[in-house]
Amino acid sequence: MDDKYTFEEAMSRLEEIVKALETGKASLDDSLELFEEGVKLVRFCNGKLENAELKIKKLTASKTGDVSESDFETV
Repeated sequence: MDDKYTFEEAMSRLEEIVKALETGKASLDDSLELFEEGVKLVRFCNGKLENAELKIKKLTASKTGDVSESDFETV
């Protein structure tokens, strides 16, 4: 998937896909297409999150090159 979406847009589209699949009103072919799009969006979002985590680790690295890692907690 190219970067035609921001992370937030991709998450919003994923929410739309989930709602559409939950209704059960889509045909089998449409459901498969939505599912495939959803899988691609999940991979895209996971990649964005992994890149953000790596960037944070680089930014928090000490002058000696050590990286202080800590768990990220959501509020």
